[in-house]
Amino acid sequence: MRRTKAEAEETRQAILAAAERVFFKKGVANSSLDEVAVAAGVTRGAIYWHFSSKTDLFIGLYKSVALPESDLLDFDGPDLKGLTLLAKIEEAACKWLALLAQDEQRQRIMTISLRTSYSDEFAPVLHAQEELDRYHKDRLEAAFERAQAEGAFNDNWTAESALGALYWLLKGICSDWLLFGKRFDLAKDGGKAVHSLMKGFRRAANP
Repeated sequence: MRRTKAEAEETRQAILAAAERVFFKKGVANSSLDEVAVAAGVTRGAIYWHFSSKTDLFIGLYKSVALPESDLLDFDGPDLKGLTLLAKIEEAACKWLALLAQDEQRQRIMTISLRTSYSDEFAPVLHAQEELDRYHKDRLEAAFERAQAEGAFNDNWTAESALGALYWLLKGICSDWLLFGKRFDLAKDGGKAVHSLMKGFRRAANP
């Protein structure tokens, strides 16, 4: 039984890896489960044993890599207050850019997602992405609200506006880098952009 379960999991991972290659090359809408089966070296029936449809396979592929890592969003330490908390958020954002720059699998899965037109067929995938996105934004929003309550922001920013600015900066940088040939150093240049933005949030330190 253990061997059977291990073999089933091995087959599932082979299907996910094949789907990643096929979807990246052809796009999700233009790919068929038959093509994925051939790429994985399994039967179409084997795919249906693990995934009920191409949409279900797409969701499985998307969930196979956490984006971003949850531990980057741990802002609950007792020493994280005010300006120190903003520094932790900046550090987490820069670490995420560095992580993406080094991880080719994450790059491929994010590129597949960015290239996909979310018609009714793939609405469940979009919903899954929105749920994960909302979780990440909720964690950041709570951290920014704490920082605001502790007087970390200058008069030009609030927790809400800071969240929006950082979110769209990261989303824009990553999308541009992935879709247009990785024309710049994501970790270095992206990190500089994050640093400049976060510097603009902070109140001046007391003399």
